[in-house]
Amino acid sequence: MIFLVNLQDEYEKRQIQEVLDQLDTDLIGLIPVKTRIKEVAALLLVHRLRKALGLTSSNPGLHMSFTGSPGTGKTTVALKMADILFRLGYVRKGHLITVTRDDLVGQYIGHTAPKTKEVLKRAMGGVLFIDEAYYLYKPDNERDYGAEAIEILLQVMENQRDDLVIIFAGYKERMDSFYASNPGLSSRVANHVDFPDYSPEELLQIGKMMLEDQQYVLASESEIALLEYIKLRMQQPHFANARSVRNAIDRARMRQANRMFAAGDRVLTKADLVTIQAEDIRKSRVFRP
Repeated sequence: MIFLVNLQDEYEKRQIQEVLDQLDTDLIGLIPVKTRIKEVAALLLVHRLRKALGLTSSNPGLHMSFTGSPGTGKTTVALKMADILFRLGYVRKGHLITVTRDDLVGQYIGHTAPKTKEVLKRAMGGVLFIDEAYYLYKPDNERDYGAEAIEILLQVMENQRDDLVIIFAGYKERMDSFYASNPGLSSRVANHVDFPDYSPEELLQIGKMMLEDQQYVLASESEIALLEYIKLRMQQPHFANARSVRNAIDRARMRQANRMFAAGDRVLTKADLVTIQAEDIRKSRVFRP
């Protein structure tokens, strides 16, 4: 008997394409990231089809590394990846648990193991996303308990890999050093996805989407002001891509509200309530000399 299969049909049947389309809708740019996620999804689907036919192949590695600056969409993509893994049957629940070092590492002897195991218990059947994972390892501090958390994670990654997927995330350079210092960990992470910084124009699009979601619009001059703001803010310390744009928009909304309140008893129109003016953005200290 000849076995025939249409991969696109399988994508549709398992609703994988729906998740990938939503990823395209939710995230501006990030073409290399989206391409990589599609490649991983295709590999996992083909493995499932091969297994259904009794074909021999090693299980694909599911643990991942997401590297990039803050605000580049790593958590959003992790949520979509958890959904894909669930729809393909690689995890039982498909939920995402996000943690940092403080959630895993204790402050005294005997504290780390129960903290880490409790987090792992909550994450079982889904995906555990460890942000700024390199903070788990502090080689200069002999009394640090991060190494104990890493050992427990290693055991679970090896022995319960059919019930939990772990995604380690953080700045690329620091993550590279983290893996170099933990070869056992590095060998268990099969999929590395690098998240590029957004361009100013992409961040402007993201800002407009954020405002649209909250039923605000930018006046024409406001759009120019926001793009100028983004370019200036990118040159300053602690810039966090989409996160910084969200903060700027929140402050612009506050200035808009105060501007209307200062107008006294003037009757407001709907346009007044939904429109962010250029002055609401240009009053930011980013524009100060």
